[in-house]
Amino acid sequence: MKSLLPILAALLLLTAGCKTTQKSTTLTAPAPVTEDVAIEERSLDTLEVTPDMWDGVAEEETGITAEDYQLTYTLPNYNETARREHDLLHTKLDLRFDWAKEKVLGKATLKLKPYFYPATEVTLDAKGFEFHKVTMEGEGKPLVFDYSGDAITIQLGKTYTRDQTYSLYMEYTATPSATGGSEAITSDKGLFFINPREEEPGKPRQIWTQGETEWNSRWFPTIDKPNERTTQEMYITVEDKFKTLSNGVLLSSKKNNDGTRTDYWKMDLPHAPYLFMMAIGEYAVVKDKWEGIDVDYYVEPAYEKDARAIFPHTPEMLGFFSNKVGVKYPWSKFAQVVVRDYVSGAMENTTAVVFGDFVQRHSRELIDELTNDKIVAHEMFHQWFGDLVTCESWANLTLNEGFANYSEYLWLEHKYGKDAADYHLWEELGGYLDASRSSIHPLIHFGYENKEDMFDAHSYNKGGLVLHMLRNHVGDDAFFAALKLYLNRYQFKAAEVHDLRLAFEEVTGEDLNWFFNQWYLREGHPQLEISYGYEAATGEATVTVAQTQSPDMMPAVFELPVAIDLYFTDGSSKRIQEIMMQREQTFSYKVDRQPAFIIFDAERVILAERKDNKTEAEMVWQYKYGPRFLDRMEALMSVLEGENKDSRSVVKAALKDPFWVLRAASMENLLEEDMDENTVALVRQMAAGDPHSQVRNMAYNKLMEIGDTEAVAIAKTTMQKEQSYYVLATALRLLNQLDKESALPLARQFEKEENSDMLDAVGEVYLSSGDAQYMPFFESRLDKVDGMSAFTFFSGYQSLAVSGSPEVIVAAIDKLKSVGVDMNKTIWQRVAAVRALVEMRGEFLRRSNAEDNDAVKQEIAGQLALVKTALDAAKAVETNADILGIYDQLIGQ
Repeated sequence: MKSLLPILAALLLLTAGCKTTQKSTTLTAPAPVTEDVAIEERSLDTLEVTPDMWDGVAEEETGITAEDYQLTYTLPNYNETARREHDLLHTKLDLRFDWAKEKVLGKATLKLKPYFYPATEVTLDAKGFEFHKVTMEGEGKPLVFDYSGDAITIQLGKTYTRDQTYSLYMEYTATPSATGGSEAITSDKGLFFINPREEEPGKPRQIWTQGETEWNSRWFPTIDKPNERTTQEMYITVEDKFKTLSNGVLLSSKKNNDGTRTDYWKMDLPHAPYLFMMAIGEYAVVKDKWEGIDVDYYVEPAYEKDARAIFPHTPEMLGFFSNKVGVKYPWSKFAQVVVRDYVSGAMENTTAVVFGDFVQRHSRELIDELTNDKIVAHEMFHQWFGDLVTCESWANLTLNEGFANYSEYLWLEHKYGKDAADYHLWEELGGYLDASRSSIHPLIHFGYENKEDMFDAHSYNKGGLVLHMLRNHVGDDAFFAALKLYLNRYQFKAAEVHDLRLAFEEVTGEDLNWFFNQWYLREGHPQLEISYGYEAATGEATVTVAQTQSPDMMPAVFELPVAIDLYFTDGSSKRIQEIMMQREQTFSYKVDRQPAFIIFDAERVILAERKDNKTEAEMVWQYKYGPRFLDRMEALMSVLEGENKDSRSVVKAALKDPFWVLRAASMENLLEEDMDENTVALVRQMAAGDPHSQVRNMAYNKLMEIGDTEAVAIAKTTMQKEQSYYVLATALRLLNQLDKESALPLARQFEKEENSDMLDAVGEVYLSSGDAQYMPFFESRLDKVDGMSAFTFFSGYQSLAVSGSPEVIVAAIDKLKSVGVDMNKTIWQRVAAVRALVEMRGEFLRRSNAEDNDAVKQEIAGQLALVKTALDAAKAVETNADILGIYDQLIGQ
């Protein structure tokens, strides 16, 4: 599951399995002063301290009376791994659908046996079902059962032992419905009908499923727990025009006499029930191969030619990850499908990954865009970590998601280089640190309030960052050897964090409890303040590091193996390996000259917040000699924040940096005094031919900012040969600013495009003309422009409209209203429409205040009334609470 949304959760005061320093009591009333003491935490029965146990001395010292005080010890919240009472061996489903009523018409045959103890009954998860028949397979006699609405308990008719199997047969109707959701997975409906009654023109009809966490039991009965395993068969009957996709391989496809078709999918290897999937729709299926297995891409027909760009490098990734972990891709096929209205980012269903339609774009829109690379890698790596070996409980979710997140780093490192991978790691760290300011808990989090809360920046971002530290600590050979051992040992099983630790210890021979206790079982991260010194008289360079994190929220001291690099002005360097084990620690080194700069954590692997007290002069040297992206980025950011003009040389140097992010950052931050003749010439060259489209785009923005007329010829050439819409749009904007005569005919060439950036740029050209003849262009493209571009496009539309006749104005208000009240439009489009209406209101109020003619004022009042009606209507239908909050701010202005 790919989702990086921060989730709010309570701070934990208790941790397990280690010695720590914290308050020795948890209080439910004002507490007496207690000392910080080292305690060994134990599970305690509930103990109440009653008023007669409170003495007068304590009352005198604290001011707390016996009546005010109540002390309780309670067990911490603990979400245990699901107990296995029955072993689900095989699941056979026969499914049809009532699209109009959004119901699943199912037949299920489940083969089970008692897990260990003899059993006379079995309980299956089945949420929102109506059961028509429950028997043993092949027998007509109904079995006695109780159904709660969420689970069915079936009396088996006799006692079965762990050596005996039995097969249940059930006929049922399931009506999937949502009872909630989370920030990461916004609905728990399980199975979704998209446009089932064809009420939304232009939108495809689809059915798709989302099983994680435990929601597949909304459409078939099962033991819906992550530590369960079952093989499967699935018969899916649909209209013949639809394609189907499920786990495993398609063994047969049979046309029926009623215009339907039944597809038979079979999965021979066991996997968790939450990984069952189904997708149905009118898809184009593009086929690849890898090592003899099918690699299929299911996309909407309009994107058929773009399928390999939408799912980039899929066969290459399968080979890369197979070689990297030493375990060949274990399943019978690998398919990827795009669905509409998806409730998360993507989902790693075994052999068949589901993606939201945000990934579905045309090839030219995906130039230099690595989002799809990362999400394909993430979901693919789950086929090993999550599907082949599954976390045994949601508390251990990072064993799925931490590995999947780290796969993004591995792929970027392999395909695009270490700078690209380290940039991604820096973004992941930022995401975790932002989330940790509102929620902090151990990676292995048994105390969660809701299992859905586990899908947060701890399980994902922090999990990947911790694996990166572990890789650095043990070395690449040991890291991947341990992963191979872990995968082979626990394949087709569930695992917990101690299983991972033991695999690493077996490979390395090292006791790694210290690492796993610190990073997996404790919360938080170090906050480091780093200072440097040099004593010429003694020839001693020092690095002083203080851990400043709050001991009340996380460990006061983290044990940090660290590399420290000393660099000198001639570019030479010296590395020292150290271990930080104190709250504040100074490292001293004898040197024959003063270092130009020192890097603490030279490998840039420690998960920490850093305050690095280098001088600007040291940062200039660090940019020059620092080998890593983060060295150079840190130096550039420091110089940009500083006031030393001599340090501006770093900004110009970064224009030639090998990594595009630093070139773009330096370009964006060029000041007027930086723009000498040579620098402007370099910026022109970069606009015309930098290898990365975002740098080309940034260069055009800079040339537009300085009004460089020589850039006009470059932009005209770009308009003829550039493939990136992003760059084309900015080049057109430059021409509109500096050579309007050439911009208008060029804009007409791109009127029919569907890319939001391009349409927005065309709209700006037409808006600047002030000619109402272009109103039809805006109106025909309002449903095509999305994302941030929607705001400027819709704003341009209303600006052109208010300059037109009263009839044009009324029509524009009605058009914007139709978008604002249409919940099938995207969030961006709805908010952009409301914002444009608010802008119209502002213009009408300005006109009214400046107008003396009563008739005109009356006409304006009518326009204001129409706008108010449109805004009220948009608010009335909006269901998203966050959007309503935005509306309150916009409309209330």
